Amino acid sequence: MNRPLFLIIILFFIACQPSIEKEAEVNETKEPHLIILGTLQDAGMPHIGCKKDCCVPYFESGEQAGRVVSLGLVDPKSQKTWLFEATPDISRQLEALEDEYESSSSSSSSSLSGVFLSHAHIGHYAGLMYFGREAMGADSVPVFAMPRMHEFLTQNGPWSQLVDLGNIALMKIEEKELIMLSNELSVETFRVPHRDEFSETVGFKISGPNKKALFIPDIDKWEKWEMDIVEEIKKVDYAFLDATFYSADELPNRDLSEIPHPTVEESMKLFDGLSDADKAKVYFIHFNHSNPLVNPESEEAKLVVEKGFRLAKEGMLVEL
Repeated sequence: MNRPLFLIIILFFIACQPSIEKEAEVNETKEPHLIILGTLQDAGMPHIGCKKDCCVPYFESGEQAGRVVSLGLVDPKSQKTWLFEATPDISRQLEALEDEYESSSSSSSSSLSGVFLSHAHIGHYAGLMYFGREAMGADSVPVFAMPRMHEFLTQNGPWSQLVDLGNIALMKIEEKELIMLSNELSVETFRVPHRDEFSETVGFKISGPNKKALFIPDIDKWEKWEMDIVEEIKKVDYAFLDATFYSADELPNRDLSEIPHPTVEESMKLFDGLSDADKAKVYFIHFNHSNPLVNPESEEAKLVVEKGFRLAKEGMLVEL
């Protein structure tokens, strides 16, 4: 075979190979999909009390580096939307979810069909307060909560007032329960080890007509979990995973044993044996303000991408 013809054939096969990036993320879609509404740890960025270079410019400009971790689920077919986590940034996140619904549906508006809560740490449930009479004055927004979380919200103010006034309607769910949202969409909850001072901590498997997503924003350590995270990644199409800290060196003045998380360095080492296709399913999310991955141009962020993993980005869409 002559060399020019050989090169043409090689280029043809390269061009015909599916792009993992293009397959994973879309600009717009009429199919059920997830939108990333936030990627930061509970306290956001700039972080309260932070005097470091990572925060000071944001304090001076009055801007945020992003929003606290949250996913939105959009189903144009059933004209419904759901929220995963009720964060302190819920006002803008609900607006972004509504905008995304309107751009993907023939209908002009939808009502929020439910909120799923992973646990009772501030970045994941405190946004419920905006459903109350001082703010939205919502009417019976379904809030899916595990038994301890359900009891915590029912028995403790100010959350109990939301229940008493009918601003939220608590929907008790159980571990490993499969919740059917529509004929094509379902959510399965599962317990993960974390600091459970006031509630359980759960992750979610969100399934659509064609693809599945794993969402575990908080966990103490992968090895403490009864499930094998490496095998669980293989079973889904997207895995949005706890990346609170890049390394153990970020907070020299804090005892990280009191706030345990798998570092990104640890996770990448654990996931190193995955195939390229499975590595590309991993989207690191839930970044602490100290985490260099907040800056996609950092050397650490570039290394994550070079190793075949991804960084969740606010506004990103993935089809289910």
